[in-house]
Amino acid sequence: MNLLRETKQLINLYGIKPKKRLSQSFVVDISLLERMINFANVGSNDVILDAGAGFGFLTSMLAERAKRVIAVELDPKIVKILTRRTQALENVEIICGDILQTDLPSFNKTVSNPPYAISSALTFRLLDRKPDQVVLTLQEEFAHRLIATKGSPDYGRLTVTTHYRAEIELLEVVSRRAFYPPPKVSSAVVRFTPRKAPFTVLNENFFFDLVRVLFTQRNRKVRKALTIFMRDHLCFEEKESKELIVELPYLEERVDKLAPEDFGLLSNEILKRIRQL
Repeated sequence: MNLLRETKQLINLYGIKPKKRLSQSFVVDISLLERMINFANVGSNDVILDAGAGFGFLTSMLAERAKRVIAVELDPKIVKILTRRTQALENVEIICGDILQTDLPSFNKTVSNPPYAISSALTFRLLDRKPDQVVLTLQEEFAHRLIATKGSPDYGRLTVTTHYRAEIELLEVVSRRAFYPPPKVSSAVVRFTPRKAPFTVLNENFFFDLVRVLFTQRNRKVRKALTIFMRDHLCFEEKESKELIVELPYLEERVDKLAPEDFGLLSNEILKRIRQL
């Protein structure tokens, strides 16, 4: 099966113009699709979500191994092609809609090549569902942000919040030639394994808000960043803000030098002090 040739034929036959705003670029390397399926250890009891199913190359291959495949695609013109390709497969359900907005049936694994424009939002939506495993092709730069070490330029909010939710592995870097049209950026296959959080937080929303706000001040000392968080996000007066953070740990460290669990500790200590007011 020559996926590059078939992709070009489908694009010409149906007058499809891959949309840059939707990050439309189709995987045409069948060996990459096979490896992704193997990385997720897809078996006969699995219900798989294919987010951004495109022409259905991956969907069809997943259907050969899985109990059921839920294929979601936004572009109605491409959905027609996807439907024709999979019409003989009784274990494929096709949903035409936005993967970020659509109500999704139950699934236990995700294997997909999603549009890079929605990488962050999709990652969090999938991890919130706590599947057994998620295998995605992502922009390589985004993948490095997921696994970055504290203090490095790539380390940030994304690193901390995904680390809280899952174990993350960058499995391989993918050549631009694996896609058509070739993207301008390099890609990587990433595997997420959702797990119990490696540290405890008293309130997840408060923790996520703290991480988000502090990383807007990533090069400042924690003392200053926390004062801004207390004042601008929690609406405390500056004097009261400074009093509430007195003798907290890490105050003289830079924000980007904190480990994920350090943010968790700060979140818990601040919340305890606020609750005592």
